[in-house]
Amino acid sequence: MIRTILWPTDLSKNSLQSAKHVASLGEKYQAKIIMLYVATDLTSMFGGYAHEPGEHHLQRFQEWELKQAKSKMQRICETELKACPNMEIRLVQGDAAGEILKAIQAEKADLVVLTTHGRGHDGIDRKSPVFGSVAEKVIRSSQVPVHLVNPFEK
Repeated sequence: MIRTILWPTDLSKNSLQSAKHVASLGEKYQAKIIMLYVATDLTSMFGGYAHEPGEHHLQRFQEWELKQAKSKMQRICETELKACPNMEIRLVQGDAAGEILKAIQAEKADLVVLTTHGRGHDGIDRKSPVFGSVAEKVIRSSQVPVHLVNPFEK
């Protein structure tokens, strides 16, 4: 039985191609949908630099990014998913695949819906690799079924 669907999205054009699948599956199973955005933890990336950008600047940028992501997620909810009666928004920071795998456990997800390619492959056509790196890591390690959407197919 599918009661909770995890929908990781990086909010790219490719990633949002899965919105209709999420809406359809959510409606079919009357499932709760967890829309997950994983922001890169910039403070972990720039820790080796002695000067700018300072941690304060990075934290302010990360706060701004999460605020923008939440706003966009709410708009998607209203426009693409019929106001999301069973939708919850989650915002986290870290490694995308790792945070998705953590969320599967934490949210007790029964199904994951994601695209084969996200932000890293915007504008690339069918000649791109079969899966993007995040999708591949999630497929290999997920303990629940993963519904993949090819964003290049019409």
